[in-house]
Formats: sequence, C-alpha cells, structure tokens
Amino acid sequence: MRKLIEIIDDIGGGLLFLRDVFRSGARGPWRYDIIAEQIWKVTQQSFSTTALAGFFVGAIMTVQFTMQIKEFGALGYLGGLATSGTIREVGPLLIAFMLSGKVGAFTSAELGTMRVTEQIDAIRCLGANPLREIIFPRFVGIVVSSFFLLAVGLVMSVAGGLLMGLVFSGINPEEYLRHIPTIVSFPSILSGLIKCLAFALVLSSICTYKGYTTTGGAKGVGRSVVNTAVATMVGIVIMDWLTSYLGETVLRMVMGS
Repeated sequence: MRKLIEIIDDIGGGLLFLRDVFRSGARGPWRYDIIAEQIWKVTQQSFSTTALAGFFVGAIMTVQFTMQIKEFGALGYLGGLATSGTIREVGPLLIAFMLSGKVGAFTSAELGTMRVTEQIDAIRCLGANPLREIIFPRFVGIVVSSFFLLAVGLVMSVAGGLLMGLVFSGINPEEYLRHIPTIVSFPSILSGLIKCLAFALVLSSICTYKGYTTTGGAKGVGRSVVNTAVATMVGIVIMDWLTSYLGETVLRMVMGS
C-alpha cells in the first residue's frame, strides 16, 4: 500500500513539474541557442546507437517473418510485412528502449549532479528561473532530437530488413521493396511517427523530472539514474499500449463512418 502511494505521489509530482516547465517556457523568451545546442548534443551522442539498433531491429523482423511465411510460398510479401510490423509497433518500442538507456540516464545524471552540487540553487539565487534556463531547453531539445532519432531508426530498420532479405531469405532488393507500398499504408507510417513523438515526450519528461528532484548527494544521483531507467521503460510500455488502443479505436471509427 505504501509503495502504491509513493508511485501515485511520484506521478502527481511529475505532472506538476511538467506544468511548471510549460509555464516557464510559455513566459519566454526562449533560448534558441541553448535549445539548438541540446538538440545537437543529444543527436550527436545517440545517432550511431539508434541507427545501429534500428538496423538490427529490421533484420530481426525479416528473419522472423521469413520463417513464418516461407511455408506458404509468400516470400514476395516479406518486405511489406516486415516493414509494416517494424514501423507500426516493434521498431519504435525497441529503439525507444535503447534511446532511454542513453539519453535518459545521461540527462538524469547531469541534472542530478547540478542539483546536489547546488548549481541549480545558485541560478535561483542570481534571480533566474532554473526551469526556464536549464530544464525547458533540455526538455525541448530531447523531444526534438529523440523524435528525429527514432524516425532515423525506423528508416535504418528498412535498410536492415532489405539486407537480411537478400542474405538470409534470398530475395533481391527490388522484390523486397515492391510490396512495401502495398502493405505499408499512410496510417501505418503515421502510427509509427505518433509513437515516436509519444515516446520522446515520455523520455524527456521522466529524465528531466528525476534529475531535477535528485537528493542525497552522489548516492542520490545514482539512485535517480536507476529510477529514470525503470520509470522510462514502464512509461514507454504504457504509452505504447495507449497509442495502440487509441489508434485502433480512431481507425475503426473512421472506417465505420
């Protein structure tokens, strides 16, 4: 019961934190130079990891679909099926997990160190709002760069599936790509991009909140990093379910009308 109360209290604190962050950002002025710096830093640090993860996610999906549809003689549809499954569900989820372990942990540790060394308190003593000067630029930077990185990861997943289709399944690239437009519709691509945006928001919200509220010195920083990793993965899974449920509901309503 106490653990449940702590979880509810943590969720409420996070929502109030986001409210304050958005209010501070709305008052402006925006520090576009700091936001651009954060976007570049996050993108530079995580581009290779995200691209590699996306490549192998696409390769794995191609192998799995090959073993399933080979018995039915439908290998010609391998590219469309593997790409559809990767873009709609598996790709954004697994790539977001990889990204949360790097971006989320780094941001939480950085902000946590600033908190326990009283750098954030020093900014407040100088008359500046740390939420506007430190948190909001990082929040926006992580959302933008994470969305971009997740989209790049999905593109790389198609490349990974293409290569594995040639090596493992014996399908030439033209045959692999031919049925992708047939099976991968615009709603599928839109669903994948919406998931990318939702996961980016979850990642940015949790890592900035956990880092900003760090207490307990160096030990507290380590605890915040661990809590960030756990909370981010749980949040991404819940958001994945929510976006999938809402997406299917809206699609049925549109098709029904």
